[in-house]
Amino acid sequence: MTKEELKKKLVSAISLGCDKNRVDLEKMLGKLSAYGFVITDEVENCDILIINTCAFIQPAIEEAIQNLLYAEKLKKNGNIEKLIVSGCFPERSFSSIKENFLNVDYILKLKENENICQVIEKLYDVEESKLIKKSERILTNTPSFAYLKIADGCNNACSYCTIPRIRGRYKSEEMDDLIDETKNLVKRGIKEIILVAQDTTRYGEDLYEENCLIKLLDKLSKIKELKWIRLHYAYPEKVTDELLKYIVQNPKVCNYLDLPLQHIDDNILKSMRRKLGENDTRNLINKIQTLYPQIALRTTFIIGYPGETRKSFKKLYEFVKQTKFDYAGFFPYFREENTASYFMSKQIKKFIKMRRLKKITKLQQSIVFDKAQQNIGKIVSVLVDSFEQSTGEFNCHSENLSPTVDFGIKIVDNNNIKCADIIKVKLTDFDGSNYKGEII
Repeated sequence: MTKEELKKKLVSAISLGCDKNRVDLEKMLGKLSAYGFVITDEVENCDILIINTCAFIQPAIEEAIQNLLYAEKLKKNGNIEKLIVSGCFPERSFSSIKENFLNVDYILKLKENENICQVIEKLYDVEESKLIKKSERILTNTPSFAYLKIADGCNNACSYCTIPRIRGRYKSEEMDDLIDETKNLVKRGIKEIILVAQDTTRYGEDLYEENCLIKLLDKLSKIKELKWIRLHYAYPEKVTDELLKYIVQNPKVCNYLDLPLQHIDDNILKSMRRKLGENDTRNLINKIQTLYPQIALRTTFIIGYPGETRKSFKKLYEFVKQTKFDYAGFFPYFREENTASYFMSKQIKKFIKMRRLKKITKLQQSIVFDKAQQNIGKIVSVLVDSFEQSTGEFNCHSENLSPTVDFGIKIVDNNNIKCADIIKVKLTDFDGSNYKGEII
């Protein structure tokens, strides 16, 4: 087969897992497009299918397996020619994939992502080309916002987490590369950049021997057509007064902070190897809510971690009840191999975890519903994300609502707005999942 013949192949992909994983796939698709491949959404009618997997916890592995079984069926039926599996699953279970999924043509390790074109050339016995060093990402979400992955890996050796083994130690991206990438995204119409990493608040410490998050935010803010910058995955111990002041003073940085806390009980936090204990965590949250009330707080908690007693769960429940986070996610503890917590005694039975999960989730739902009712009548700026032809509604989000993870805002089409516009909207209703809004 010649290279020109190879370029006629249709490439599609299935993206699983987090937004950081999504960025990896978008960069691979960008290289494939630059090579000459046609990228298609038609998974069942492509020539080459890439499944970009997650393997952080057991449900993610199960989802990866389900998609691999589906893809193998497509290949057996002649819908696709080549099947490639990428992402975290190959890093965690390479031999398992090789032994159990015989129709997979290539298991792509993370370090091979940049060589995706050469991998496909090899599969079709085509002479290897030079590495494509720069290419535009193929965005897989709505055209209004994009994720900017500022680092990979993690140095926080939390007892329950598999990421350091999968992704390695923390590695910041070059600041100039991030600025260039953002400028390119903005030229393509992107209005909001969401900074992501396993720990965004550690940015630059490995590369520049100092924390450079604010310096990066400063440079991003100077990009004229970029309107909003949002911070996800800010680790509590790195959230300083300087950072908080910067967030509220810079008009381009959203008054929003994704701050994973995981628990509040001191014994549990110590066992988790979290850097902040109970008192420091309470003081941090109190400081944010008292001195910087305009910052919307999102957090996550693990329920049923080994040794979580009724007393420690009650403490967490009361903490959530008193604190009234704007948004909070709760996840049952999963016992993952090759983590410190896997070997701990006092593992919590599944039915207890699920009972606690249900109870605290119900509490948070009542909190956010009450908060949402208080927002009815407010006028907010929203970024228009997408349009639903069937309902005639635009899907939007505000500065205090992160897209895909928080509530949305739905507004009726008046034929005067389009995707990626920023407009003023009056919140008129809340149905438990989304706000309704009227254009001002």
